[in-house]
Amino acid sequence: MPVELRKEFLADERDDNLNEIGKPTQRQDILGHVTGRSPFYDDHLFEGLLHIRCVRSPHHHARIRSIDVSQAERMPGVKRVILGRDVPHNLNTLLSLLDFGLDDEPLISEKKVSYKGEPVCAIVAESERVAREACTRVRVDWEPLPAVFDVEEAIRPGAPTVNETYPTNLFVYHDRYDHQKLRYGDVEAAFARADHIVEGRYQMSPIEQAPIETCGAIAAPETNDRYVCYTSTQALFFSLGTAAKLLDVSSARLHFIGGTVGGGFGGKVDSLHEPMAILGAMLTGRPCKYMFDREEEMQVGAPRGGERWYLKDGVTRDGRIVARKFTGYFDSGAYTRLSSYAIIKAVGHLPGPYTIPNVYADVYCVFTNRTPATAMRGFGITGVDFAIETHMDKVAEAVGMDPIELRILNAYRDGDMKAHRRLAKNTALVECCQVAAEKARWQISPAARQASSLTGGGGERAQLPPHTATDQKGLVPAAAPAAMPAPPSARSRISPRSRRRPRRLRSSARRRRGSSRRSGPPPRGRRLRPRRRRPPRPPH
Repeated sequence: MPVELRKEFLADERDDNLNEIGKPTQRQDILGHVTGRSPFYDDHLFEGLLHIRCVRSPHHHARIRSIDVSQAERMPGVKRVILGRDVPHNLNTLLSLLDFGLDDEPLISEKKVSYKGEPVCAIVAESERVAREACTRVRVDWEPLPAVFDVEEAIRPGAPTVNETYPTNLFVYHDRYDHQKLRYGDVEAAFARADHIVEGRYQMSPIEQAPIETCGAIAAPETNDRYVCYTSTQALFFSLGTAAKLLDVSSARLHFIGGTVGGGFGGKVDSLHEPMAILGAMLTGRPCKYMFDREEEMQVGAPRGGERWYLKDGVTRDGRIVARKFTGYFDSGAYTRLSSYAIIKAVGHLPGPYTIPNVYADVYCVFTNRTPATAMRGFGITGVDFAIETHMDKVAEAVGMDPIELRILNAYRDGDMKAHRRLAKNTALVECCQVAAEKARWQISPAARQASSLTGGGGERAQLPPHTATDQKGLVPAAAPAAMPAPPSARSRISPRSRRRPRRLRSSARRRRGSSRRSGPPPRGRRLRPRRRRPPRPPH
């Protein structure tokens, strides 16, 4: 069969038409949702399905003296009572699959609980009603222990130990250091030279994810000693690896099937339901379902972790931030899960989208007797962003400056050195502030309107793409006026940075070639990969 060359698939000829802002777009899954045809894990029905419910701790911190399950085991309809000793490898942490962190969280606690709602026993029964009733028949002898709920109190000498794996209540990275840090410049010297010192304390509370579909899984035996698991997980292979580890089986024996997730946001990554459902199927030889009810989802469904940030800025009288110091505490709850990774993301985001020549940061992952935290919608970044931007408003008030102009003055320009020793590229905060001010009818100075994210912060203004210039209804007009270059005075008034000549940006209105392509579908035949341009050869 001859190979057919199609210009439509050449990278330099293709019009990707990626501008979707201001245009109605149909979701790919919307028809399934509105017709009820979208498959969720709970739609899978099995004959002889058993139900799993957990006995949970009423204490935030307690030692388990004994558990008596005899009454529950004698109840009609109860097929199995699962204790911690029945879990083949009853200790895990999600990131251990990446060789990051120590196993610190049991699937079912045996000796001690560290948060209210922690499971100490699981009932497998013919119906959910029987399983719930059997849970009330389990007798646990508790020894309540002192609890700690504040991140700074948790790391003081003499505080109760929350997590036995980390006795100081601080996550330890690679057995070497107990926090993430960032050092750039000399913060204390810059504070001494600053005209203003602005300090602030910012607190973010834990946030429940509240998905419409609560977390859960259904597992059933297959042939050849394998098990199938239908799950609402957001991370199928993380869940498979976690289940294989906790159950001490080869992942080849586990057949995981995902599907439509009825709301996840990050909370359905923790992989607690799949191993429990599979363990029930292993011990009974029948299909098992383990699903949170709404009360459990609100009580023990992993939230966004709480955060506390202390910021201290050194600012000149004209509004330039010359130093910024961070001290942050991330509330992991009782166990690690993903919190240790969250603060790595947070430190990687500092000091925000601003060029600050002196930066100092210490950020800690702290264990408290709260529900373990997990991923949620940009976790690790959203909290510190709130602290940074709230603090920017406080700085603007302290120096008597417009808050938008303060941001434009200190924003990254192309070529600025970040605190992580990387050059800023493709920056656009200046232009974003200008468009936001325009849409909000917020008056800013002519110099601020003419500032640019280009190298040097002035001169030729960056060309705003047409899809950012929306009208008052948020719609894209047919054409957008070309941006005007800034007068030379803008450089000295707003951003007296490097005076190098700014590089020119190609106008976004320039059309690509290939406008004469056919509008219909391409002919059948072998589809070719897009042709890639070769980079120029280096000079000899």
